Amino acid sequence: MIDLHCHVLPGIDDGPQTIEESLAMVRVAADAGTRVLVATPHVNRRYENRVSGIAPLVAELNRRVREESLAVEIRSGAEVALLGAADLAAEELLGLRLGGGPWLLVEPPTAPVEVDVEGLIMALLDQGHRVLLAHPERCPAFRRDPGALASLVGEGVLASVTTASLRGHFGEDVARFALELLRSELVQNVSSDAHHHELRPPTMLEELDRAGLAALAEWLTTKVPEAILEGTEIPQRPLVRAPQQTRSTWVRREPTAARAGGASPRPAPPPASSR
Repeated sequence: MIDLHCHVLPGIDDGPQTIEESLAMVRVAADAGTRVLVATPHVNRRYENRVSGIAPLVAELNRRVREESLAVEIRSGAEVALLGAADLAAEELLGLRLGGGPWLLVEPPTAPVEVDVEGLIMALLDQGHRVLLAHPERCPAFRRDPGALASLVGEGVLASVTTASLRGHFGEDVARFALELLRSELVQNVSSDAHHHELRPPTMLEELDRAGLAALAEWLTTKVPEAILEGTEIPQRPLVRAPQQTRSTWVRREPTAARAGGASPRPAPPPASSR
């Protein structure tokens, strides 16, 4: 498995505070079957992390992982707050992409805000980034208007639900909405969003199995993440029956004025070169 969203770097945000705590998380991930962890520290107004500080920690954690003979590779990335992305230099945003590929993990607001969430995400697409949305199930704007998320997915945006939500860590309403998004085929990835080896662990299969989504596990945790990291075409969702399956009543909205006139969904930009 590949975990695209994990706060595993020490002392850099609200994840582990020591390298030993980071290693404890890696051990849990390894035992759960994860072979790649993408380190995604917060990049927001509270945690003003930059590539220059993230890269050395990734290198040091990989060194310690090898010393302990753990079969896990740590790759670099970040969880970039949507509301602060415009304040970052273009080169910095490129360096914060997942694993050096074309995809940027973007955190939409988890509290009600008076901003155009959909418009800000579209602006990132216009800049050439491919956008993977972190835990859209926790975003009030999408809970209020799921059609907005459907519209973004139609433009090539991907959605990543986190196992903390499936476990009920953020309450029953968030858990129910996460499952509804999965059943309505608006989610293409599940990741751990882990912060701790016990309280918010880097596990995925157990949560998917409990949610009745084991048949989608390989696609959600291996096939799609592989394509994201390699910058290749996202594989089609398997034709499996989801539990308590319901067809979505959320209608994809018409393109905005700039894309009116029958424009097809945004084509994927070419894969970024490795760095």
